[in-house]
This record gives sequence, C-alpha cells and structure tokens, in this order.
Amino acid sequence: MTTVLPRTSREVRLAVVPEGLPEPAHFTVVETALPAPAPGQVLVRNRHFQVFGGLRTLIGGAAEDTPVPGLRPGDTLFGPAVGEVVAAPPGGPLRPGDLVRHLLGWREYALVPADGCAPVDPALPEPAAHLTSGSAAYGALTRLAGVREGDVVLVTGAAGGVGSLAGQIARLLGAARVVGTTGSPHKAERLISELGYDAVLTAGSWRERRDGADGTDDDARRAFSAQLAEAAPDGIDVLLDNVGGVQLGAAVDAARQGARFALVGALSGQLAAPGSGATAPARIDTFRLVVKGVSVRGYTGIDHPEVEAEWTGRLDGWLRSGRIRLPLTRFEGMEQAPRALRELTRGRIFGTVVVDLPGHD
Repeated sequence: MTTVLPRTSREVRLAVVPEGLPEPAHFTVVETALPAPAPGQVLVRNRHFQVFGGLRTLIGGAAEDTPVPGLRPGDTLFGPAVGEVVAAPPGGPLRPGDLVRHLLGWREYALVPADGCAPVDPALPEPAAHLTSGSAAYGALTRLAGVREGDVVLVTGAAGGVGSLAGQIARLLGAARVVGTTGSPHKAERLISELGYDAVLTAGSWRERRDGADGTDDDARRAFSAQLAEAAPDGIDVLLDNVGGVQLGAAVDAARQGARFALVGALSGQLAAPGSGATAPARIDTFRLVVKGVSVRGYTGIDHPEVEAEWTGRLDGWLRSGRIRLPLTRFEGMEQAPRALRELTRGRIFGTVVVDLPGHD
C-alpha cells in the first residue's frame, strides 16, 4: 500500500538569540513544504527526538570550535532522532518502513542523506533508547578513562542524560564503587534506588551558584570536598565530568595516583544564566595533577567514530538482559519541544529528554 504523504511538515526554528537561558518565546513552530528527496537522500517521518543541553551553547550566539555549528535566528534546531523511512532511492539499503536513527530532529519530516541514517532494530521494546547519550558516556569511560576492575568512579551531573547512564556503564565495566553528584535530594534518592549509585553528593551544586545562593565558590568547594571525602575516603580513580566548576576542582584534590579524568560536558558554564554558555572556567590544582600523574582529556564523539556502533551493540545486549535502565522524561508533540528545553536547562529533568511525535498519516 502506498503511503499518502502530507504536503507540509512542521519544524522548530530559533526566532531570536536568548539573553540568558532559553524560553519558549525564543522559538517558533513553522509549517514548510514537504521536502522532496534528491538522489542519495531518504525522507524520514520522525517519531521521537532528543532534547540535549548542548543546544544552549549552540543558540547562545558565541559557539566556536564546537563539533557542530552554532544556530542563528531562522535556523531549524537539530538533534538525534528516530523515525520511519517513507521514501528511499531504489536499489539502496533502505526501504520504506525501515526504522532509522539520524541527527535531524526538531521536525516532523527530515530529508537525510542515506549514509546519515543508521538502522534501528524494530524488535527493541523502546526505540527511543537509541536517543540517549550513552555513547558519550561509554566512549569516555572506555576510550579516555579506561575503567578497570575495582576502580572508584565519580560522575558529576549524574541525573542528566549522560550521567544517568555513566554510573551504570562504569559498574558494568568493573567499577567497585560509583559516586554521583546532583543538586536535588529527590534525584539523589532516585540515582541510588533506581540506577545503582553507591552514594550521591548534593553539596557544591553549580545551580546554587547560578541561582545566586549565598556563599562563595570556596564555600561550595569545601562543602563538596567534605562530602566527597566521606563517600570516597581513599580518593577516586576515574572522573566522568559533566559539570566542571568547583566539582572538577574538588575532584582533582581527591584524585588517586594515576587517576583518569574524562570531561564530557561543562554544565556549570553551559547552563549559567548570564553569558552565552560557551565558556566554563574552573580553578584546579595543577601541581596535584603533576605529582599524582592525573590525565585530563575532553571527549567528543567525532574523535571516536567507531564508538557509536560498539555502544549500540552493547546497549542491545544490556537492554535485553535487563542489566541497564534508561530513564526517560517524555514530552508529547512538537509544540512542547521548546518547553522541554526550558525544563532541561533549569535542572528539572531526570535522565534523557525525548519529544514524541504522534502519528500524522
């Protein structure tokens, strides 16, 4: 049976560069003519797409040297998406009805190069599982940190899309103790009861500094260091850092000999209310880095293109065996996507943020 396609498609565009954190008023949902595939392209009807915090930096007007380009007013937002192929070139590997993953979310229909689509196993009970940031957590822990049996691992920003999977992955790779951080006692309870963290620290929250709480960064660092010393009295072997700021500084102080630090995000700067989200200064003890032989490296998926396929294979196995859980916070409908980004940048989300698009045949 031939699918009857609509004449138009809706998408979310940046209307104005925000001064501070994004609000729904900074975006607009527009209706455009349905694009027609050219040779080598497929037309995909999106079912789900991810909302990720890094968009704040990309829409802030000052993004430089980022793995993907910044966004200007009038540009359509983008991000990981899962959808169904509705038109594909003859003789290619993809057929109408195939489920694929690609990077052109924030729109109902996406025109994607055929080589920019990755097939998704329709047998998985949750296709949106392929929208998580698990590949970043897995890549950082395997390529940069090299988690070993018996390691003590600290994950900052543990309740986010990366952190909610990083702790579980570290455990599956052999970590003996996994400690996380979050600014919310409620999230801390969930991280321990649902995702297997041994301890979760709530002192030194970067959001308190962002929201103007009393005290200085030195106060926050001392409070965080005290909690970290209690949770990991012998220090840490691995840091997967999503935050930066005082938490990164305190982690350096707690590093064991030969500790490996993998920096994945910098939420203390990316989600700071003032500025563009494009800088994240931190004060660290470089002398301790030297005498403890600590390695500090930043992770981007572009530098490790083989990780995505490796992660997908391991995720499938871990999901089927029930060894990993995928906390998702879901929003329904294109119009809710700007609100989802606002909630994410305010720290009101647990896990990965997914926008579900209802059927529109």
